[in-house]
Amino acid sequence: MEDSGAILCQLSALKDMLDQVNEEIESNFQITNEIESEIVKCSEFESSLTFRESELMKTAYMLQFEIKGLTAVNAESRATRENLKKEMSCLRKRRDEILERMNNKREAFSKLCVDFQKEINEDGNSKVGKLLAEKEHLENEIHLVRGKIDLLQTSMSDFVDEILEGINAHNSALVVEIECGNTENEKLVKDIKELKTTMLAAMSP
Repeated sequence: MEDSGAILCQLSALKDMLDQVNEEIESNFQITNEIESEIVKCSEFESSLTFRESELMKTAYMLQFEIKGLTAVNAESRATRENLKKEMSCLRKRRDEILERMNNKREAFSKLCVDFQKEINEDGNSKVGKLLAEKEHLENEIHLVRGKIDLLQTSMSDFVDEILEGINAHNSALVVEIECGNTENEKLVKDIKELKTTMLAAMSP
């Protein structure tokens, strides 16, 4: 009887130990399930961060491409402006040369007219009236030509000034766009670094 009691006591103790082990196993299963759930959540979060990083990198590459394009356009506009300035300088120089030749010819013609009028007044020839009328007609023609030249020079100068103003305004707009693109690119690079830091922190045990 004593042996049977001892055996029952041992069996009871073993049963208690077995129940405790089962409880620990069930607790470990629950912990394992929670860990697996957290691993799944981390994997999903990592996939989301990877996708977002890919999108941000794509946007950054597109912005860099646009910035390069805007920089090239800006350089081309500057070159065009410099060429226009050179052409305008050449046109002004040519205009001054033409005006100088015209002034010299006008002075020479005026001198010839005065000398011829003196000779005609001295000779009293019958051709004086015709020659004076022709002289007056030529002077009127010269006056009209000078007016047309002045008008053409003014129009050309205004046109060149408008082109230069347009190029300067376009260049200013391009500089603003390039600065905005650089700012956006820097912001994207910062976001990518923060995402990488977050991913590394999420993946670390």
